[in-house]
Formats: sequence, structure tokens, C-alpha cells
Amino acid sequence: MAGTTYGYIRVSTREQNEDRQLLAMREQDVPERNIFLDKQSGKDFDRPQYRRLMKKLKPGDLLYIKSIDRLGRNYEEILAQWQVLTKSKGVDIVVLDMPLLDTRRGKDLMGTFLSDIVLQVLSFAAEHERDSIRQRQTEGIAAAKARGVRFGRPARPLPDNFHDVHRAWRRKQLTLKQAAEACGMPAGTFYTKAVKFERAT
Repeated sequence: MAGTTYGYIRVSTREQNEDRQLLAMREQDVPERNIFLDKQSGKDFDRPQYRRLMKKLKPGDLLYIKSIDRLGRNYEEILAQWQVLTKSKGVDIVVLDMPLLDTRRGKDLMGTFLSDIVLQVLSFAAEHERDSIRQRQTEGIAAAKARGVRFGRPARPLPDNFHDVHRAWRRKQLTLKQAAEACGMPAGTFYTKAVKFERAT
């Protein structure tokens, strides 16, 4: 008796579009009710829809994923999860972007050996790409800061009355709280801006 066919889709953020993966699942005639979608990072397997899928999978079932990095991005965890799915759960997996990763084929020793090698190479490549992206982002931010690019929200301009209030505060005509209220800001913010203003003048 043939098992049930499932599909698993993951996009890294809520802004990313899952249409390409959904289309791939439909082309394989995966029933809509059997497609599980997570919108979160692939850094680990603590994902709500993936956990639901794992509870449903039974020996003889078939699981489609679009590419190995949709399963996850951590090299060791991908390999461990692959073993859980194929060995412990007895599920077949098909990676659509990599025909060699189709556990329905090559059930003999050589087929399993080749599949394991491809899986390890692709898992390593997925994690390496993630590390490379992170490094490029870090280097890009450092280069931008070196050029004087400022990150975060731009500082609000000082209110028109700041200079007069600041002068009155320094002359002890106003308390810190009174000066801050006159400028419409918390006392700590007023004090910080006052110090910066004094250093700049």
C-alpha cells in the first residue's frame, strides 16, 4: 500500500514569497492539505509546521522539498534530520532541485553511498553560503561605517527653544526636570543632548 505524499516549504522571513516552492509542490500533485509551510529561519528545526509534519509522517510516506536549504541551513542538523526521516521514520525524501537526492532510487549500497555523499556536500554548501552571507553583511556594515554612513534612526533635531532652556538650566534658573519638560523630552534625553551640545560648541 502506497504511503501519503507530503510537501515541506520554508521561507526565511514573512516578507519572502513561497510561490515558487508551492508551484513545485503542485507540479508533483502534492495535496494542498499535505503541504506544510514555515515562515522562519532555517537555523534549527524548532518550527511549528515542521513539528506538525513530523507527527504525521509514517513509514512509506513520501516527502518533497524544493532544495536542501529549505530543510535547514545547519550542516550537522540537516544530516541528523535526514537520518531521522529516512531511517527512524522510514520516509522517502525527494529534493526537487537535486535529482540525485531521491531516496526512492538506488536502495542498494552504491545508491545509498552516492546519495549520502551528495547530501553531505550540499548540506556543507548550504551552511557555507549562510556563513558567507553573514560575513559579507558584516564587512558591508563596517565599510559603510568607515565611509560615515550612520545606522539606526536619525537623531531628532533639537527643539527651537533648546538653547535658551539649556542656558537657563546651566545658570540654575531651571531644574533638570523643568528644562526637560520645557523641551518636551525625558530628563535623561535632555541631559544627554545637553552634554553633546556642550562638547560640540
